[in-house]
Amino acid sequence: MPSVTHEALVELFKNRPTLAAEMLHDALGQPVPAFTEARVVSSDLTEILPSDRRADVILVLLVGEQQRPATAIVVEVQLGVDPEKPYVWPVYVVQTRARHRCPTQLLVVTIDAEIARWCSRPIDTGHPGLTLTPLVLGPEGVPVVTDADQARAAPEVVVLSAMAHGQGEAAEAIGVAFLAAAGGLDEERRAVYGDLVLSSLNAAARRTLEAMMKSGYEFQSEFARSYVAKGVEKGRQQGLLEAKAQAVLAVLEARGLEVPAEVRGRVLASTDIAELDRWIRRAASVGDAGELLATTGS
Repeated sequence: MPSVTHEALVELFKNRPTLAAEMLHDALGQPVPAFTEARVVSSDLTEILPSDRRADVILVLLVGEQQRPATAIVVEVQLGVDPEKPYVWPVYVVQTRARHRCPTQLLVVTIDAEIARWCSRPIDTGHPGLTLTPLVLGPEGVPVVTDADQARAAPEVVVLSAMAHGQGEAAEAIGVAFLAAAGGLDEERRAVYGDLVLSSLNAAARRTLEAMMKSGYEFQSEFARSYVAKGVEKGRQQGLLEAKAQAVLAVLEARGLEVPAEVRGRVLASTDIAELDRWIRRAASVGDAGELLATTGS
């Protein structure tokens, strides 16, 4: 099953159809034809093939008034070693080329340097002269985006930058650049991208960014306000859980009952307010603290 990180990277390329072409040209130095539109097309490649074949993203660069396909790009997000990929990647390229009748490139995206090296190995198909060398966008190729204007113009790029470089020295600057761009995003992308950026940053950068948002920093956006509000609500919820858990233990101890470590640990670890409320009521009547969990079916 694809991971959250895998799906997040796929969505970046779907949400910004020009991103694959930009990364091929700007980050990897590959020639990309001038185009009028980049369009996400079906990634289902099972029309001819007998088994299921689905690439992560397939984009077609269109040119001219007739919107003629000039180049197709197969984007594959790879977060681990998969021995199957050297066999299916050439299929993706050939099948996409046949379907859209245009040159086709394979762009493999990863945020792990070791996986990038594995993905970069040439694939010998066995046919003389037919060797496929994937074009790989690894963390070293992803631009470090710290400029607010650049982030506003290409928010998906700054998110990709956070995912690739969020553990490094530029983490804080990347986060600030994202805040500048967040206000211009729709609600759904703002929430998803915000979570991705913050979860990708190192602890120090994340703390700094959260403090900036709470203090009304000049880049404070709707995302910042909603994030702070979410944090406040989360804090209230956690406080309520802790108070109820302590109430359960206090009732048991006030009745002179010994509370075993197992019971204490279960009560303090509970994240279910209704469960804690039941335990509070039960704590007033059980003859032994050990009965608290057994009589609730927990």
